[in-house]
Amino acid sequence: MDPHLLRTYVTVARLASFSEAARELGYTQSAVSQHIAALEQDLGAPLLTRRPVLPTAAGERVLEHAGPLLLRLEAARADVVRMAAAPEQGLILAAAPTALHPRVLAALPGAGVTLRVLARDSVPAAVATGAADLGLVDGPAAPSDPLRLPDVAPLTSHGVGEDAVAVLLPATHPLARRPGLRLGDLADARWLDAPDAGLPLDRLRAAAGGGAFRPALRYEGTDVRILTALAAAGYGLTLLPRVVADGVPGAVAVPLTEPRIVHRTELLYAGAPRGAAAVLVERLTGGG
Repeated sequence: MDPHLLRTYVTVARLASFSEAARELGYTQSAVSQHIAALEQDLGAPLLTRRPVLPTAAGERVLEHAGPLLLRLEAARADVVRMAAAPEQGLILAAAPTALHPRVLAALPGAGVTLRVLARDSVPAAVATGAADLGLVDGPAAPSDPLRLPDVAPLTSHGVGEDAVAVLLPATHPLARRPGLRLGDLADARWLDAPDAGLPLDRLRAAAGGGAFRPALRYEGTDVRILTALAAAGYGLTLLPRVVADGVPGAVAVPLTEPRIVHRTELLYAGAPRGAAAVLVERLTGGG
């Protein structure tokens, strides 16, 4: 498939409008219609209904493939550009909100750093496409086990930190005085669903081997302070690195004792880092 036609199709499907897609892409509406018609002819199936503009069953299937395909193309272009370009003096670091491990902060250069806090699943794509020089991702894992990362491009990952995890509860919660908690005993509790600021509920279900882990409130943002304030106010429980959960006003961080999981942080990069990126990789990995 021609990637230009595929990009046009994805844009039309996202905006549900040929005219809006034409404006966004800088094409004429006639050109957009021709792109869609050419792609439908190539695939031998209609991809969109016209009134309203909605994907057909075949179009939905194309959309499932389109995101990873276009991301791979962007990653390939970024990889070649990265090899050919002179090393930048500055450093763009993309990080999940709870991935800024103290060891990482201590290793950052004193100047020239741009830090972009992104949704956890957006970090690998930012590194793959060259939007960031390095990435920091995190999540719950068994001790010394690597994280399961999306296959967006060939990326190198290094573990740079493992911390204890704790359940953050309001100070008045009946379990707040416990010395430790088992995750399985909390499956039916009220939880905060904050996939971009906390440790995602689907990963807690996997770590606990099942269970409901029903969200009482969903927070769509990356500010960890808002998440901890919601937990302290009693809107739901959340699992956080102990270093983040300790000392939250009005809340208590109770260590998780079972299963044995840690908060793992990994450093990501594509190709061979150069310039300031290479210096930071060396500091954090010892060249390993």
